[in-house]
Parts: sequence; C-alpha cells; structure tokens
Amino acid sequence: MDTMADAGLAVVPLDAPLGAEIRGLDASRPMTPETLAALEAAWAAHFVLLLRDQSLDDDRLVAFSKNFGALDPPAPSPYTGESFLPAHPELNVISNVVEGGRHLGTLGDGEAVWHADMTYVDVPPKAAILYALEVPPAGGDTYFADMFAAYDALPAELKKAIEGRVAIHDAAHNSAGMLRKGYEEVTDVTRTPGARQKLARTDPATGRKALFLGRRPHAYVVGLPVAESDALLDELWAHVADPKFAMCHKWRRGDVLMWLNLCVLHRRDSFDGTARRVMHRSQIKGTERIV
Repeated sequence: MDTMADAGLAVVPLDAPLGAEIRGLDASRPMTPETLAALEAAWAAHFVLLLRDQSLDDDRLVAFSKNFGALDPPAPSPYTGESFLPAHPELNVISNVVEGGRHLGTLGDGEAVWHADMTYVDVPPKAAILYALEVPPAGGDTYFADMFAAYDALPAELKKAIEGRVAIHDAAHNSAGMLRKGYEEVTDVTRTPGARQKLARTDPATGRKALFLGRRPHAYVVGLPVAESDALLDELWAHVADPKFAMCHKWRRGDVLMWLNLCVLHRRDSFDGTARRVMHRSQIKGTERIV
C-alpha cells in the first residue's frame, strides 16, 4: 500500500498489471490542491483509478470531472439526436434500459470490443470517468489493457514494421459496431472516414512509446496494400489482447472508474438484456496530437 499521508489518500495497486484503488477520497466534496496533485500523480502512474462507494448526483460528477480539465460534450443520442441528460449535456449515459419506449442511454447490452475513445478525431480525449448507478448481477465487466507495456513487449520486427506508420481510425461506427448518424457503410477500408494517427504514440511527459490502435474494425494502415495492412493490424491486435497486459473490473453500485484514454484500451463484456445497467459518464477534453 502506498499512502499519501499529506493528502489523506491511500493508493492501493490492484492485483493486475495496471490500475489502483483510491481510498479515503469522497468525490462529492471539493478537493484541496494537495489532494488533486496526489490523485493526478496516482493516475499518471497507474492509468486506471477506482473509487468505491461514491454518492454523486450529476452536478457533483460534473464538478469532480472538471478538476482534470475541460469536458468534452458527448455525441447526441443515436435514437433522438438530442442529449440523454438535457440538464447536463456535458454528461453521457451508458445504459441498456428502455422506459416507455425511450432509451435512457447508449451501447445497449452487447459486447463492446477493445477500443480507445474517439481516436477518430485529430485530438482525442484525454480521459473518461464512469460512475455506476445501476449494475447487473453478472456480466458487463470492463477490461483495460496497458499500451505502454504492449509496445515494450513487441518483437523487434514488429516495432520496425510500425515505425512511422499511420492508421486511419474509423469515425463511422461506435464501439458497439453501430453506424453513427450521418455516415454510410464503406467497404473499401482505404476510404474509411476518420483521423490518421501514428501506430506508436510517444508520451510527451515520459518519452515512452505506447501502441495507439483505436479499434480494429474498418482500420487501415496508410500506404500498405489492404492485405498487408490487415495482416499487420491483425498481428498487433492479437498481441495487445494478451491477458498479461490487462485488468478486469467487476462493477459495484457507487463505483467511479477513471482512465487515461491515450494510455489504455478498454472493452466491455455483454450482459443479460433484461437486467438494468445505468452509468453516467464524463469525458475530459484532449490537448495532444498523436506523435
């Protein structure tokens, strides 16, 4: 256990390759500069932080999230084109629940494949914070994989193969594979809409390299024949999916989970669609281009 006594926090690394639980922090209350600095240092070291047994309304979730930067407004509901939370348009709702014909949130109850958030824009989000209001009795677990460790473990020939290479990150589909409004299906991956990002990101604070893959479907490595691009991406994705890089989070009501979007990939297991899962989510605006 690593106790930051000055801030009154305990940082307890998880029994996993990444992630830590923060104990002694009430996210509903304002933080002192010392507490915020301790929390940000723990975040930078562990990439994923867990706060258990929190009690947040939407105002307090927004206030907590703004400690870490400006908030990115989420995309509107794919069902109505409007915000899921009109009183808090800076928050998104992740849910499978439908009440009176109205979807409370997005992403349903299916599996969400490995991905990082919104890497299809030139400056992707810095981070995300997810707060659990209702969780199913089983399933819906969330996994995170360390992309620094994944890069370090690449065979030398793969590091050489991706050096300087850029991939197109698909903007047309969400992490559940749903086509976003305003887009059409494209069968030629060389014409995939979305930002072009380097396959290996250099962290500006540490100089370390991390794989930066976005998500696998519809991706394309610029300048390669499609078959070669597919083979290279398939090899990279098989590599990063190795459990030795990953942690699994089993949700409890009141959990706050926060992750650094440029450092990890994440995915979600499916769950019973008759069970309720409701989570409110904030996203921290990015400032970094991937170089």
